[in-house]
Amino acid sequence: MNENIKKTRLENGLTILTEKMPGVRSATIGFWVKSGSRHEPEHLNGICHFIEHSVFKGTAKRSALDIAVESDKLGGNFDAFTSHEITGFTMKIVDKCVPQAFDLLADMLANPRFDEKELKREQKVIIEEMKMVEDTPEEYLGELFNRAFFPAHPLGLPIEGTRETVKTFGHRTTAEFHAAVFAPSNIVIAAAGNLEHSQLVGLAEKSFGKTTNDEQRTTNNEQPQLAAPILLKKKRELEQTHLIIATPFVPSNSPQRYAANLLTNILGGGTASRLWQSVREQRGLAYSVGASAIAFQDCGIFSVYAGTSPKHLDQVVDLSIAEMRRIVRKGVSAEELELVKEQGVASILLGLESTSVRAGTLARQEIVHGKTIPIEETLANIEAVTPDDIQAVAREFFQTEQIALAALGNLNGFKIERSRLSVS
Repeated sequence: MNENIKKTRLENGLTILTEKMPGVRSATIGFWVKSGSRHEPEHLNGICHFIEHSVFKGTAKRSALDIAVESDKLGGNFDAFTSHEITGFTMKIVDKCVPQAFDLLADMLANPRFDEKELKREQKVIIEEMKMVEDTPEEYLGELFNRAFFPAHPLGLPIEGTRETVKTFGHRTTAEFHAAVFAPSNIVIAAAGNLEHSQLVGLAEKSFGKTTNDEQRTTNNEQPQLAAPILLKKKRELEQTHLIIATPFVPSNSPQRYAANLLTNILGGGTASRLWQSVREQRGLAYSVGASAIAFQDCGIFSVYAGTSPKHLDQVVDLSIAEMRRIVRKGVSAEELELVKEQGVASILLGLESTSVRAGTLARQEIVHGKTIPIEETLANIEAVTPDDIQAVAREFFQTEQIALAALGNLNGFKIERSRLSVS
């Protein structure tokens, strides 16, 4: 399938990746900036997220209303996001609208006005977003947990920043950070659909070809030292107690990532997973329960999440630890592994029908691995994982002294000692 994938790097470092999909009438164009909240100094915590919002507020030739009207007129799905390591902007449109969509995205990223009055208004919007996080127990617990799990490191700080930092993001601060970090060498443009690579390269050269990186900022890539906190936060007005059990896990470029992903799905990735069956189906202790993994460039997190009644918290903790312990001690069956392999392969193959998925995959692979990984290689790596590989990952990362636990809600006197988290 890789004969339809093409890559060009301009002299200033801007990378353009495309995948031609002749059988569709849509296209997805995305601009991925290789910087997120982990690359910010503490006094600028949240500025990538702030810029993600603020580029919608007008450019040298478009007002905020112009941007809104034009994006609606294109009829596509316009999305923007900020993570710990990437800031992204994507638009899915009809293939004939590729030039207009590209011009809009490029103008927003290359020529934002950062008007002082607009920035003041956006500060208020983001502070309201912070309040919404605080009113959402799962997200609030996640932020409390991250701060304790990544002490004294930007990965522990909220992506949206704090009220104190966001209020300092005026025109000069925002424009200087944007000029240094949203530089061509730090941007990957990825597109997939019924489009031509030469067209995207031409559009990119027109918008960014003369831009250099004279102001490029050195970003913080310090590797975090992970903690293993036990964090209990009372919030009596909540009906449920929200729980996270977590351990360090594989980084994004690790050869163990295929086994780690399958391990995560065996434990809590679907309705046939161990946690879903044990906690929800067999005992009815939670509506929401599962496991997930986040991979960063130099570390990762495996986590179990559940929302349960305070009176059931002890039992949910013990059941979750028991399933982790069972894999460490006894491994997984061939049947379990085959099931999650089939799930994973199906998800990948179904994603091939989506221009958004393909464009996102191109960008992430370029940012993480510096190359495009053929789909055949990915499928072969999944198929090659053995039960021993799964158990080896569990034994390496599921260690009693590394297990973190966080709970938020009406804790009903809940207390826990580390000995109860034993998985050896």
